[in-house]
Amino acid sequence: MRGKYSVMASIVMAMLVASMDSTIVNTTMPVIAKELGKLELYAWTFASYMIFSTVLAPVAGRLSDLFGRKRVFAVGIVLFMLGSVLCGSAKTMIMLVIYRAVQGIGAGVMNPFPVIIAGDLFSVEKRGKIQALFTAMWGLSAVIAPLLGSAFVEYWNWRYVFYVNVPICLLSLLLLMPYKERYEPKRAKVDYGGAVIFTAGISLLLVPTVVDKGALWYAFGGVVLLVAFYLFEKRQTSQLVPLSLLRNRQVAWMNVNSLLAYGGLFGASSYLPMFLQQQGYSLFMSGVAMLGMSIGWMACSVPAGRWIGKYGYRKLIVIGDILLVVSGVWFMFLSDSTGFWFVFSGSILFGLAFGMLSTVSVIGSQQLVSATDKGISASLQMFSRNIGTAAGVTIMGAFLTREIAPLNGFRDMFIYGLIISLFALLSSLFIRERVSESALSKA
Repeated sequence: MRGKYSVMASIVMAMLVASMDSTIVNTTMPVIAKELGKLELYAWTFASYMIFSTVLAPVAGRLSDLFGRKRVFAVGIVLFMLGSVLCGSAKTMIMLVIYRAVQGIGAGVMNPFPVIIAGDLFSVEKRGKIQALFTAMWGLSAVIAPLLGSAFVEYWNWRYVFYVNVPICLLSLLLLMPYKERYEPKRAKVDYGGAVIFTAGISLLLVPTVVDKGALWYAFGGVVLLVAFYLFEKRQTSQLVPLSLLRNRQVAWMNVNSLLAYGGLFGASSYLPMFLQQQGYSLFMSGVAMLGMSIGWMACSVPAGRWIGKYGYRKLIVIGDILLVVSGVWFMFLSDSTGFWFVFSGSILFGLAFGMLSTVSVIGSQQLVSATDKGISASLQMFSRNIGTAAGVTIMGAFLTREIAPLNGFRDMFIYGLIISLFALLSSLFIRERVSESALSKA
């Protein structure tokens, strides 16, 4: 196919800026907040990005089904680049919060496309290797982003933390131009009303992760709007989220499983570097420890596509959940006497579990639906992960902050993660699908 490898390079570039942006901003935001003022808005610089990047993913997936992958992906890159320029030019914290929302919109549009386009271009057997490549980008960014951010702040200016995205986005756009997509878009009326209701509902559900007061009211409003969204969609001929996907038991339970698995222990990767830094390890070494997660992830992702044809979805997801439970038990033994190698080894277990779960679920979300629903189905899978991660990170943070002794907070955090992982394992038993190689060939 013309432009196959060019578009993959474009995707890798886009993934690099999206993954680096979160980590590099985490490192430099204290310096930025000190210069711009209004420290009470500190959390909203992350929240505005997270909310829009999360809620826009399913919308972008549906738009790609209607208008084609290349066009929508290019719009996401341009929006992310525009948001980066605006963030770099921010004069106040309020401006930065607004511009981070623009950047989050771009990231939300971009994020589903590595999965969607890989599903269009490559066979099931090869998709595991492609997912491993994407994972490597996240692992690479986890190491270089803190170093890059520190270098910008110390030797140049924090604004280049955002400006550095511009040349990478331009390169991504240039590499995307030769791509001639095989997918034929299904022209239909865009459900703008459904998109607005869905975005507002999910945004209200995510707001409690960054507010101290009125969290229940925000959550209640979000639930009401999502009920309204369901009733609204039932009357639409061209639905934003095809309700038939909710009746597909295999896909629905895969989404539930991802929600629970990522809500249970994925957020731990955000806090384990903090534990190592409290033990006296440097920012760099605490980041290197999390490379174990990338190693484990790739070890399962690469052969996962081949394993699906041999063992089916259900069995592999059950194995992934068992590995997740084992990793939760492992970190229950976190103590003052454990250090770098203990965390590194445990993060490999994390990687094995999530590498298996993510790759198998992503492939299943595309193979078990029609061609015209692949984009939205893959996006909903990512959406389930993002919602789970957002909730899990918030809950884990609450466990850490309520304990005077940090170690007790980490222990409570992993007790929570282990319990939710057991529920994830239970949900995997409801996935009945087992796919043979001949069935995959037909798919």
